[in-house]
Amino acid sequence: MATVTFRGETATGRPLTEWETAGLPDRIAVRELIRLRVQDEVARHNARPGKRFYGLVRPDDAETELNGYRLREARRVDAERHAEIAERAFLANGFFVLAGDRQVEDLDDVVDPTVDPDLVFIKLVALVGG
Repeated sequence: MATVTFRGETATGRPLTEWETAGLPDRIAVRELIRLRVQDEVARHNARPGKRFYGLVRPDDAETELNGYRLREARRVDAERHAEIAERAFLANGFFVLAGDRQVEDLDDVVDPTVDPDLVFIKLVALVGG
């Protein structure tokens, strides 16, 4: 079983988040890595629901803030729904994933965490007016 480090960064390389997750298989699809990351984020949020959510993608009915999202009210986030949002965001180039020194481009790409234990998620921000 492998351990991966999930890291979130801005497009300029500024670190946002970092944590490790253990017990992964030696080969895992990017789709499952995204879902795992989202489930971890949602579990942390749901343990102490608040009006702010810090994660990879924006939950339904939330507004974007600096480094996170503001919910209209303190509430729990649905992990399955949020994983679906994250998959669609990946497919729409809302963020990209680096495994080691390569960019993974498809949800079905397979990563070997024993070889590439550092996974970097880089969120892209839409430009104002363009």
